[in-house]
Amino acid sequence: MAYAAFRSIGAYTPSKILTNEELATMVDTTDEWITKRTGIKERHIASENETTSDMGVEASKLAIQRSGIDASDIDMLICATISPDYFCMPSTATTISKKLGLGNVTAFDISAACTGFVYILSIAKAFIESGMKKNVLIVGAEKLSAITDYTDRGTCILFGDGAGAAVISATDNKEEAIIDVHTGADGTYADLLMTPNGGTGSPHDAIEQEAGSCFMQMKGNETFKVAVRTLTKDVVEILEVNNIKSEEIKHFVPHQANYRIIKAVGDALKLTKEQVVVTVEKYGNTSGASIPMAINDIYENGSLKSGELLLLDAFGGGLTWGSALVPFSPLTK
Repeated sequence: MAYAAFRSIGAYTPSKILTNEELATMVDTTDEWITKRTGIKERHIASENETTSDMGVEASKLAIQRSGIDASDIDMLICATISPDYFCMPSTATTISKKLGLGNVTAFDISAACTGFVYILSIAKAFIESGMKKNVLIVGAEKLSAITDYTDRGTCILFGDGAGAAVISATDNKEEAIIDVHTGADGTYADLLMTPNGGTGSPHDAIEQEAGSCFMQMKGNETFKVAVRTLTKDVVEILEVNNIKSEEIKHFVPHQANYRIIKAVGDALKLTKEQVVVTVEKYGNTSGASIPMAINDIYENGSLKSGELLLLDAFGGGLTWGSALVPFSPLTK
């Protein structure tokens, strides 16, 4: 039987940094206010001519380089993004594939907002375990600055740009295998976090009358409450189903949306400070890129070792949610 192994990680962040102090010159806010409510100190912002696919390419190059396989061995590419290069087509995945020179590979995007990376991890796992694919490149990439209203204090303090990528490969060694992935959604909460732009659900004449309709809009307090409840419930379930105790988790990697959410979920699960990965202070919320960027941080600082168990947990617009139990299984020890 084929199993799916999490072989490598890579990430990319733009060089420009937008600090809380700079935001305070744009909207009515302060560094103290932002830090206290979100834990965010700064976020990276892509340059005007830097696209989502450009960032995805850089993260992908690193992930492929670290994977121990050749780029020519990649037979599928999936990109999670809510800020694609183009509104409908081509997909950002096909653009990344072209820029990487991958040639004739299956490539497509998915839209699951901040849960996007967990969703594409589940898709990669399914394709590999079915025997249809052997090496899947999964990419979470976002240029959220392009859909952020920098006059809206409630959202502009939260979001940043960046990309993360991973190579998921077939293995016959069950010890290396991704243990489980859970995903879910509930569209009844869709209005908590959305971009009511010019899709078929929003007539263009109405859009033209509504300022900021192409930007992200969020009901912050309601989203916070649902996020904490949903993230905690989902993690409890995946641990119980797989008979794994919280102390067995080496790295809990939650979506990096807000430090208060991360702390509330960590406390509810009785996780130690050392188990919880926190990068929100320097990247902000990068949606589908958030989790792989956080994994890359602990890989690059030497905290993530071969065989260690990762617990991923995410929540995003849709509303969507997901969790995953993933041993880090590089080919090179």
